[in-house]
Amino acid sequence: MWRSVLAFSALALFGAGLTGCAINKFERRDAWRDQAEQVCLAKKLVEPTEFVVPAKEIDGPGPCGMTQPFRVTRLGGGAVILKQKMTLGCPALAEAEAWLADTIQPAAALYFGQPVAEINAGSYACRGRNNQVGAKLSEHSFGNAIDVMSFKLADGYVITVKGGWRGTEAEQGFLREVFLGACQRFTTVLAPGSNVFHYDHIHVDLARHDPRGLKRICQPLIKFTPQLGSDNPRPMSRPRPPERQPAPPQAPVDIEEDDPYGASPTSRAASPTQVARAPARPVAPSAYASAPAPRPMPARPAPRVAAALPGEDPGGFEEPLSLAAPGLSSGPIY
Repeated sequence: MWRSVLAFSALALFGAGLTGCAINKFERRDAWRDQAEQVCLAKKLVEPTEFVVPAKEIDGPGPCGMTQPFRVTRLGGGAVILKQKMTLGCPALAEAEAWLADTIQPAAALYFGQPVAEINAGSYACRGRNNQVGAKLSEHSFGNAIDVMSFKLADGYVITVKGGWRGTEAEQGFLREVFLGACQRFTTVLAPGSNVFHYDHIHVDLARHDPRGLKRICQPLIKFTPQLGSDNPRPMSRPRPPERQPAPPQAPVDIEEDDPYGASPTSRAASPTQVARAPARPVAPSAYASAPAPRPMPARPAPRVAAALPGEDPGGFEEPLSLAAPGLSSGPIY
């Protein structure tokens, strides 16, 4: 009798363990992932340095991993410190470097008169989307995604995604330039207002939403006129990917947990001196010097109506998502 009970209990526990397993150890990595990685390496889009070091292959559990991961401590040739070391595959790292050079640094110079010196971001983690057991694997599981929580400028001023998305006018302008620049390079870009899970970070990845990799998800739709390169076309550090089309509604969206890496935003509580400001000194002549300077932010900014990116239909979206933590906000969610 007791032997039967023990045997049944053991089988039940074993079955429960299999059911609750978050990673399917027998699932195979999609062929396109290794192919994209090999093409990136063959073209030498990432060059090893003392800050970008090739690491041993990550193979598993299950399909997680990448053939040639890179351990990254700094970006931009060492000019930008990473608050957290990142592990990325070649394609995502190459696009991140181009995004930094073509959009992030020019936007920082335009809105704040100085460069970004540190970025707080997360990268590789073998897990399901939204950290749910049995969920489809996140792009983070393949070193193919980055979550950006904040930017620190050369003078120590910190712009968090959580506070700056609806912060001062300069912060809003900077983060929206960064967001739209990401949409030109990555296939998935999710920022505050896209859903409740992205109220405090910008998620970017290179997931394939169609066989050719030409469709993309870029949310939320915003009403914003980019100032970078508004007068003259800007030279790119490397060519942008092929023009992509919006993904259909049923395309997978990588929904991440709030602060998925347990990294708190690096900014302190706002003080009278902690406000975004126009450049204190003239910025060196560049392709961005003719862009209009940011205006002082009104005490009570009027609600912004979301609109589509150039060439897209706004679809009737209204007030952006509140940046309060999920469950604590009574504002509209879309």
